[in-house]
This record gives sequence, C-alpha cells and structure tokens, in this order.
Amino acid sequence: MNQPTELKYQQIAVTAGDLPLHCPMPSMKLWNTHPRVFIDVTSTGEAKCPYCGTVYRFSGPAKQGH
Repeated sequence: MNQPTELKYQQIAVTAGDLPLHCPMPSMKLWNTHPRVFIDVTSTGEAKCPYCGTVYRFSGPAKQGH
C-alpha cells in the first residue's frame, strides 16, 4: 500500500498488512499528526478517524485474530 505522509488524504485504502490500523499512520510526518487512535475497519469495511476525518476503506480478508 502507498501510505500517505501528510493528513491531506481524505480516503485511504488499507489491507490486512496495515492491521491493527491506527491514525495517524506511521509514515505521516510528526508535525502533521494528532493523538493516535486505533480504528476498526474489519467490522464494516470502512471507518472514519474522529480527529482528522480521514476515511479508511478495508479490502481483503482480515488477519487471524483481528
């Protein structure tokens, strides 16, 4: 997956390799972040960050235990 470096992305596609998912993602620049929040995208296939509004869309099967 091509991870963003700034919080300017409104929709990000994620896969099982990104789980457990949290926002901001590890590749985002420190100056452009907010407190880390874990986001469950496996239940509904889509979830929104409560801080920045970025929408994460999950594709594919979840890893065992997620």
